[in-house]
Amino acid sequence: MFSKEYDVIVVGGGHAGSEAAAAAANMGSSTLLVTMNLQNIAQMSCNPAMGGIAKGQIVREIDALGGYSGIVSDKTAIQFKMLNQSKGPAMWSPRVQSDRMRFAETWRLMLEQTKNLDFYQEMISGILVEDDRVVGVKTSLGLTIRAKTVVLTNGTFLNGLIHIGEKQFGGGRAGEKASTGITEDLVTLGFDSGRMKTGTPPRVDGRSLDFSKMIIQPGDDNPQKFSFSDETQPLKEQRPCHMTHTSTLVHELLKEGFDRSPMFNGSIKSIGPRYCPSIEDKINRFADKDRHQLFVEPEGWDTVEYYINGFSTSLPEDVQYRALKECAGFENVKFFRPGYAIEYDYFPPTQLKHTLETKLVSGLFFAGQINGTTGYEEAASQGLMAGINAHLKVHEKDPFILKRDEAYIGVLIDDLITKGTEEPYRMFTSRAEYRTLLRQDNADYRLTPVSFEMGLASKERMNRMEEKYAKSDAFIQFFKDTSVSPEVINPILESRESATVKQSDKMFKLFSRPNITMDDMRQISEVEHFVKEHALDHESLEQTEIQVKYAGYIEKEKNNADKLHRLEGIKIPSNFDYAKLKSLSFEAREKLTQIKPVTVSQASRISGVSPNDISVLLVYMGR
Repeated sequence: MFSKEYDVIVVGGGHAGSEAAAAAANMGSSTLLVTMNLQNIAQMSCNPAMGGIAKGQIVREIDALGGYSGIVSDKTAIQFKMLNQSKGPAMWSPRVQSDRMRFAETWRLMLEQTKNLDFYQEMISGILVEDDRVVGVKTSLGLTIRAKTVVLTNGTFLNGLIHIGEKQFGGGRAGEKASTGITEDLVTLGFDSGRMKTGTPPRVDGRSLDFSKMIIQPGDDNPQKFSFSDETQPLKEQRPCHMTHTSTLVHELLKEGFDRSPMFNGSIKSIGPRYCPSIEDKINRFADKDRHQLFVEPEGWDTVEYYINGFSTSLPEDVQYRALKECAGFENVKFFRPGYAIEYDYFPPTQLKHTLETKLVSGLFFAGQINGTTGYEEAASQGLMAGINAHLKVHEKDPFILKRDEAYIGVLIDDLITKGTEEPYRMFTSRAEYRTLLRQDNADYRLTPVSFEMGLASKERMNRMEEKYAKSDAFIQFFKDTSVSPEVINPILESRESATVKQSDKMFKLFSRPNITMDDMRQISEVEHFVKEHALDHESLEQTEIQVKYAGYIEKEKNNADKLHRLEGIKIPSNFDYAKLKSLSFEAREKLTQIKPVTVSQASRISGVSPNDISVLLVYMGR
């Protein structure tokens, strides 16, 4: 059955594995996706949502690169919100509530319609390596399947251990067994491993809740979508979420279970996500707060199951139940299942190259939570990049690496392999020093051309992107070329409490004022005529407004990025001996030797390497 040698084997069918398999197969590699349960491909293990702050930017980047996450999110969305719209466009972040069951089904069906992709359901128990090169995998039934490259995307399954109060049992997810054997193989090969923890809240029966006691959280009035393609359309109807709060009584009831909490009694020794703490962690760390927000999120269009965002916990189930009953609207709550914590193996990502290939074993790639990240979006983006680079390696082509000023995905991977992580890594806009360049609205402009060149993005995608930006560029030029008289513009300026003008001025200059919007400018007949004559859609109008208003900021960040590129151009030999540079600090020598940065720019981002150490390197490299 497995007599052929595959180009790429992807182990694990979560978000990382699904994107990796799709990318490698779509680029032309013979690909096998092996997972423990084919019914759970792309399962949303935690919250039924995609996107959010910085994560939404990642999903749009995945879509621009030809990945499936954006399309699946649009097709299965039940609500859309653009977060952070009170701030500048660099902070705008799209997010959807998803139908959990339809999300997994849509992913599965899209993968089944992908050429070059085979499937097999079984546990992979080991990696086959010959002469420091991966040659395949072995299964729990004793099968050997050979491949030129292997992508490991094991999620929380590697030696997974689930905690509910004082109860512990092996598992990679509720109702699913853990995966064993791979960690042991990798450690034998010389890899360092560690343990991390994450958690999930209870799921409850919506029929038992009183939503009249909660605050409704509707979607946007004019919802947008993730994918840049014509394959999906914005939602025409949406399901609302709701918000309620904990209270001092709820906190007291939770505290009664602290002596049986694995978080506090020593059962859990690993570190959980700092930015998504459990409810017991929150009331312990933020003792001065009398209440915390809870978001009550529907799991789909038709199901009555609800996800209680903000109540992640591993306390005993009876404590969870008694405490949640005291929240407004939950007085008669019925549980579908309690919350739990899960510990699992991960491998510090400083053991990887920028391609996500391991330094120790040629052809072996890691993507997703195995690298210490948290979140579907972070996992999916790594899977996409690992799948692309596995294909490129098989076909002896140059690797595909995104720089920090090109994509949030580039920031994510560079952070992981350069700085490592000792706690589950989550992406934030603050992690990207060039976030004005890396907006969610221009991901297609940044990434579709390179994706098209590699054969992932279609010609239709490329044409659509070029048309959008050609229209926007023409509109910007119109504003630069066209003047407006005081009698036309002053009433608009006065309505916005902006200083009036005494003589005609270029529209671009007036539009650049922070309190003047596109809707204001469209009150001018020449502007509205241009919009209708050129059939400008929402995306072109939004792009024009951003480019006009933030031109100065964008130019400044481009200049800063150019300076970074100059350091990126100074390569460091892979076998460079840092011990001979006596002027380097001891810590810098140790870190540089361990991580082996490829460029001086990457070296400058390593924790413990000072500007003085970089000066020493620059002098030695002949600047």
